[in-house]
Amino acid sequence: MNGKFVISLDFELHWGIFDVKEVKDYKTNLVNTRDAISKILDLSKAYDVRLTFATVGFLFSKTKEELKKFIPDVKPSYSYRKFDPYRIIDSIGENEDEDPFHYAQNIVKKIASNKNHEIGTHTFCHYYCLAEGQNATEFNADLEAAKNIAKSLNININSIVFPRNQVVESYLKVCANNGITSYRGNENTWVFIPKKMGQLAKALRLLDSYINIFGHHTYSIKELTKTASSCLNIPSSRFLRPYSKKLKVFETFKLRRIKNAMTHAAKNNELYHLWWHPHNFGSDLDKNISTLHSIYKHYKKLHKEYGFESETMTSLTNKVLIKNKMSL
Repeated sequence: MNGKFVISLDFELHWGIFDVKEVKDYKTNLVNTRDAISKILDLSKAYDVRLTFATVGFLFSKTKEELKKFIPDVKPSYSYRKFDPYRIIDSIGENEDEDPFHYAQNIVKKIASNKNHEIGTHTFCHYYCLAEGQNATEFNADLEAAKNIAKSLNININSIVFPRNQVVESYLKVCANNGITSYRGNENTWVFIPKKMGQLAKALRLLDSYINIFGHHTYSIKELTKTASSCLNIPSSRFLRPYSKKLKVFETFKLRRIKNAMTHAAKNNELYHLWWHPHNFGSDLDKNISTLHSIYKHYKKLHKEYGFESETMTSLTNKVLIKNKMSL
């Protein structure tokens, strides 16, 4: 099997940072997210690149009344109340036109209309699987709600990206029981483990974005095997850091780091999995789209030379499963 190029986007709007920032603190990025998604979709069409949008379930609704219909009876019982998004629902706007930061049904429908792309889940409420107090029963209720609200738009959920990359091994069986066949795992290096949030780990993750400290983070297609819970790990290779004025002198290094790893994956028939949040592009949108354009041009070159192929998380999962069955 040829090398594979997977892109997953954590589509969350304000729900992804509600416990860290208020809308007013991040408004430029949030306002420009819709334009960013439109530009990403246009560029992806031009280069025939497939995308997986891991979408927070709240965003599937167009109104507060509709959102409340899908709220599960069992909610996460976080010990730290700040993590609970349900506490702010009464304070958000009534609909998408009034409040484009907490509803996004129009965008979801736009993405779904392009069959090249996939809509996966980022859980219903941006659920934190490592937070104290919550449990597997509450996580299951959340996934059921995510599936149900997606189904109301005729969208089937088959893949998951865990919020804040908080993968819990025992929860993968819950995912599988809800028809989810793949998830985005973390890079196989200690600094990328979610619990390792110290300053040293953060500094090393940042440095690794510009120079090769921990390797290419590419993965053998042959070794992508299903877990006992029947949920395939499609691990992350690289977070596409947005343009930074403070770090602009290192932009060339960041781009070269990504391209070199993509080339390694293409030559060795391996997986390269790039990810980011659409709202990351909201500030300095043109510069971020220019970076993505350069990545796509390189992908096209690798596709022509080595047969490097763009896949969604689910399309890759289906190919891996078929190949595994054939080898039995």
